[in-house]
This record gives sequence, structure tokens and C-alpha cells, in this order.
Amino acid sequence: MNWLPVRGRSIRQLSTRRRWRNTNSFSSHSLRYSLSQMEQLVELPHVTRLSPNVVRVLGQNPGKFTLQGTNTYLIGQRNPYILVDVGEGRDEYIPALEQALTDHATPILPGEVDVSDIILTHRHHDHVNGLPTVLALLNQRWASRNPDRPFPPPRIHKIPAPETDHHLHPVTSSIAPGHHQPTPEGDAIHDIFDGQKFIVSTAEKSTNPSYVHVIHTPGHTPDSLCLFFPDDRALFTADSVLGHGTAVFEDLADYMASLQKLIDFSKDDPESAEHKYATIYPGHGATIKEGPQHVSTYLRHRLDRENQILKVLQSADPVKDWTTWDIVGTIYKRYPQKLWEPAAHSVDLHLKKLAKEGRVEHLGGEGKEAKWRSSSSEASHLSSL
Repeated sequence: MNWLPVRGRSIRQLSTRRRWRNTNSFSSHSLRYSLSQMEQLVELPHVTRLSPNVVRVLGQNPGKFTLQGTNTYLIGQRNPYILVDVGEGRDEYIPALEQALTDHATPILPGEVDVSDIILTHRHHDHVNGLPTVLALLNQRWASRNPDRPFPPPRIHKIPAPETDHHLHPVTSSIAPGHHQPTPEGDAIHDIFDGQKFIVSTAEKSTNPSYVHVIHTPGHTPDSLCLFFPDDRALFTADSVLGHGTAVFEDLADYMASLQKLIDFSKDDPESAEHKYATIYPGHGATIKEGPQHVSTYLRHRLDRENQILKVLQSADPVKDWTTWDIVGTIYKRYPQKLWEPAAHSVDLHLKKLAKEGRVEHLGGEGKEAKWRSSSSEASHLSSL
């Protein structure tokens, strides 16, 4: 295979080095999925047409924390398409994406680019690191069809993070000149916001254009988003809701509020008994057909875990100080201890949320050794039930 040059390096060099991988983030990526991920996963094809409007391309990075791999999506009935996420930069992803663009999302209009807009669902490396090699592929495909015309590069979009994203900058700075369309200020990423819409290309021009709608859903990360696509009655949920197991989160209060937001969004038309979306296209795992019920299950799971923690804190002497590790050992005593570490992260975030709500007291310490006690008001509330 010929490897596309990116700033003097080949796609193979960029992908193999994976120099941007964030290995220091305890907060989310390495702990993304719940213990149920150990169940057998259904095999997914590398490229799948999910509907007349959507093609899924696997990121070719299967693993314990990525399930069958990162799901990337092409949206539209013809070019230019919208590409949702770009994988982590694996060598094998480029031929998979090229297969999708050649066999499943054929450029009906040779004079139009394959992809006009790339939407990044959040900042994690397995969703953004493929940018340089994907853009190089799109440039090469354009040049092969239109050798005498300059490349009209795609725009890259993402919800802005509340602080500078030091992980994403090395990725965008490695994009070859002319391979993306910067903002008027010269930034690589175009900020997008809750409620923003993107036009989706349809086979024929219509007076009623198709759109995907941005829904800001912080929690998994501050910049996490979902996309609502009315034509498919579908929701692209990225890592907020998965096709298998449950996701973890950086901020539990935000995450639970986002889940409630998706539940409310699904039924915000009082005149209709039908949910606005039925299908979920997740960031990892297989498509989900009963989307609103699945999101509700996610929220119930978090509420159940919260109640478990509160019951543990009330299960013995009410003045006992429990460490996070004590609580994990009680709730997860039936699981192998090697699985307690990721569980401790989730329990710690639950406890911090409960402390902000005044339902537990933080007595000092950090991480697994942090000490907690049920607040007097929570104890009185539980005793009255």
C-alpha cells in the first residue's frame, strides 16, 4: 500500500508512533467501561451501511476499553458527507474509510469533496488522533478526481473545552498545510454549540433540507456531544451511551444531567406518543434499537449505584468512617479484586457528587483512601423511610 505523506512523514509513521496518546488521564479514558464489558461482544464488520443515510466505519482499534473499536460515521446520501470522529490514527483505518467512500458512500458528484465537515464528539485520543491521516486521504482522493483543481478542505468542529486542550493541539499542529479549513482567527477547530445544525446532503435537492442537530452532553468529558438526526430518528451518542456495558465519566453530576436531558429530549413533543429518536448510534459497540429505554437504563444504573453507596455508609455504626476502598470492597465483593480499581474511580465520583449535595461528608484523604461518612441529614432521611 502507498502511504500518504503528512508533513514529511507517512501515515504508517504517524499511526505507529501514536505520539499523542494521553496516558496520564486517570479521569476517564483508561477506565471508560464497566465490568460488564467482559461479556462476549457481537462481531461487527469493518464497514456497515446502517441506513440510506449512515455508514459506520470501525476505527480498527478493538480492545478491552474500546470494545469492537471506535465507531466513526459518514452521514449523507451523497457527497459531501459529514464524518463523525476519525479514530485514533491506526494504519488499518485508512483503507477501511477508503472502502466506505468507494463502495458504500460513493462520490456521486466528482466535483464535490468526499467530506465537507468533520465533527469530533469529544477530545479523547481514539476519536481525534486520526485527523492528519484522514485529511491526507481526503486530499489524495480529491487530487485523483480533480488533478487541476485545488483541494477544498473540510472544516473540523468540536464543542469548546472549558480549558486549553493540551492533548488536541499536537494533533492539529501535525495536519499538513491546506488539508483543513481554519477559522477566520486561524484556529484548526471550529467551535460548535448546543442547538447548532449541520445540513446533510440528500440524493436530490429539497425545499426541506435534512440536518443533524448538536446536543451538548457534558459528563463523560466537558466537551462531549450527541447528534440528533431526525431522518433516521436516531441519536449519535459517542461515549455518553454505548452499545455494550456502561460508560464512565469525569463529572457525575453533569453526566446524570445529560442523561436526563436525552430522556427529556426524546419525548419533548406533548402532542405525540412517539419518541423523537428510536435508534442509537454509539461511539463504541453495536447499534441500539430501543434508544430512549437504553438511556433510561443508564440513568437508573447510576441512581442504583448511588443508593448502594448510601446504604453502605448506613449499614454499620453511623459514626464509622468509610474509605472509598472500603465501600468498593463491600459493593464489589463478588468481583475479582483486579477489577476494583476502575470501580473505585466511579465510586469516588459518586461520593464527590453526594458530598456537593450535602448527603455525605468528606472527612479527608484522597483517592482510594479518602474517608467518608453519611451526613446527619441523610441519616435522618433514611431512617424515616
